[in-house]
Amino acid sequence: MEQFLQQLVNGISLGSIYALIALGYTMVYGIINLINFAHGDIYMIGAYVGFALTTFFHMGFVPALLLSMLVCAILGIIVEKVAYKPVRNSTRIAALITAISVSLFLEYGTMYFVKAETRTFPNVLPDVSIKLFNGVIINIRDLYIIAITILLMVVLQYIIHRTKVGKAMRAVSLDREAAQLMGVSVDKTISYTFAIGSSLAGAAGVLVGVYYNSIDPLMGMMPGIKAFVAAVLGGIGIIPGAMIGGFFLGITETMVSAYGSSLYKDAVAFAILIIVLLIKPNGLLGKNVKEKV
Repeated sequence: MEQFLQQLVNGISLGSIYALIALGYTMVYGIINLINFAHGDIYMIGAYVGFALTTFFHMGFVPALLLSMLVCAILGIIVEKVAYKPVRNSTRIAALITAISVSLFLEYGTMYFVKAETRTFPNVLPDVSIKLFNGVIINIRDLYIIAITILLMVVLQYIIHRTKVGKAMRAVSLDREAAQLMGVSVDKTISYTFAIGSSLAGAAGVLVGVYYNSIDPLMGMMPGIKAFVAAVLGGIGIIPGAMIGGFFLGITETMVSAYGSSLYKDAVAFAILIIVLLIKPNGLLGKNVKEKV
């Protein structure tokens, strides 16, 4: 029981990072039906920005986190304007190929400037452990990660449901043409969506640097795919679904590593995805939607 509770705490900490990345995927898909495969690499850029700010400019954790989110938000807007806007009305395969191309460009462009070696992320948070009930130990670092993730999710929910930008996002998601007729600027709304989603990815990048203490230019590939899996599990395009999917995936990985083998944790995650899609193709929180033909 003690080991189970310990792994549950570890899984929630890891799942919170997946949830932050998955939110960006699901927001963009909900607005323009695009799978932004470059999203995982924006998360990687966020980790490197956080690394540079804490290592070379000796910034604290919170200022580095906020600046990384800002840089990634700007990068998200640039990617949308330069790469995705020109193919917005093209075929889905054109948008998909563009997304993969942007992903590779960010990966190897970053590798050109920072080289391929793994960097050690500085210890910007106190390495102190707290003993809880039944001998469960939680690190202050994990508490920070979970608390920041919950705070960002609450802020996102407030933006979506209580602000003018959030209302515009929901309107464009439901019916782009009708929203435009009602005076909503679709281009600005899409840019806001990319900015918010990318800023969350940037935060996840800094948090994963703190969590694993190491970063590299290809670090966004597998977590990006897993976050996409989390978004699909919860129901792509549904924000609460991305949160649930992220936590579920993180807990599943840690449980498989603890009670089975870490070699199979990725295989189990994708196997669960296949099972969920066979039983409920629209995800756990997804609903059947009729399309006009």
